[in-house]
Amino acid sequence: MHILLTRPLEDCSDLIIKFKELGHTVSHLPLIKIKKMQYEEININDFAAIIFTSSNSIKCLNLDNINKTLKCFCVGSTTEKFARASGFQNVIAADGNVRALKELILQNHDKKDGKILYVSGELISFDLDKDLSNEGYEIIRIINYSVEHNNEIKDDFIEMLKNNIPDIVYVYSENSSKSFLNIIKKYQLIDSWMNTNLMCIGEKTSSVLNEVKWKKIFLFSPGEEEFLLYKV
Repeated sequence: MHILLTRPLEDCSDLIIKFKELGHTVSHLPLIKIKKMQYEEININDFAAIIFTSSNSIKCLNLDNINKTLKCFCVGSTTEKFARASGFQNVIAADGNVRALKELILQNHDKKDGKILYVSGELISFDLDKDLSNEGYEIIRIINYSVEHNNEIKDDFIEMLKNNIPDIVYVYSENSSKSFLNIIKKYQLIDSWMNTNLMCIGEKTSSVLNEVKWKKIFLFSPGEEEFLLYKV
């Protein structure tokens, strides 16, 4: 099968190798660029817990001299894995939903336990910090990255897509979906995907692309990419 992966290369290089080893043709089209932002340096060890709603917030954080035993709340399994790989030892993860993450924090961190640091990107879909503040928590948010859409694609890649539409496309975020839809419209590919299976993380991600006709849409969690190959 022809598979299109859309994450930044550092996030999907292992998957590219795995799919090629399985005999598939793999194309790579990164839909977003992560740009590190300067943020006010604070003493993270003054906090009793830290929240990550994306692995990008960990990648763009200065991890030097951080107490890795502090309570670490992650939105889902991908962020959890990256947090553990970065040395955090006390990691608690939700199922990929920020509202579920809020409930997890309410259940596992009492207001009296200490301050919470929320590390996130510039754009968020849910005001987690405001909600927790309204619950009586002392919480500070720092923004350490922004997302840029990748809308300029090389002509030869577009020609390749037109001549060899992928059998499967993996899309990992709402921002990535928006970039992909912009590309589809810009290069007049809107009617080209009726034989393609769309794999999305979450309904928010897939809903952006609902105006495109797909063979079928599957929702998945990170780590299930190979398993999905056997469902199409």
